[in-house]
Amino acid sequence: MRNLKHRHYGFTLIELMIVITIIGIVASIAYPSYTEYVTRAKRGDAKFSLLALQLAQEKYRAGHPIYGSTLEQLGLNSISNGGSYTIAITGSSATEYDATATPLAPHADTICGTLAIDAANNKTATGDDVLCWAK
Repeated sequence: MRNLKHRHYGFTLIELMIVITIIGIVASIAYPSYTEYVTRAKRGDAKFSLLALQLAQEKYRAGHPIYGSTLEQLGLNSISNGGSYTIAITGSSATEYDATATPLAPHADTICGTLAIDAANNKTATGDDVLCWAK
């Protein structure tokens, strides 16, 4: 007859290994999706900053004969709102300018790289232009 006073409750090693395996499989599927989502969110920060710069350039141009050549003239920062990109203006004149958003080292976007926009609303990227500027 069995003594119920010495009955042990808990998990066996096999049960624990099955749970750990399931957690590993779920994590291996979820982590790449999460990192891609974070990268797209940071890319959205760069696009927002470039479009805000474009709007500031048009406002500045309405009161001046040329586009602004520095971010200070436009009242903007050189770092995007989310802190993931460096924003810069190049080639500013009376009729055109180029604005770029370069990812900072720990937030490197390997798919798109540097995003750019100009006065004619041409949107480019060092990676795939269509993919990087879509939605």
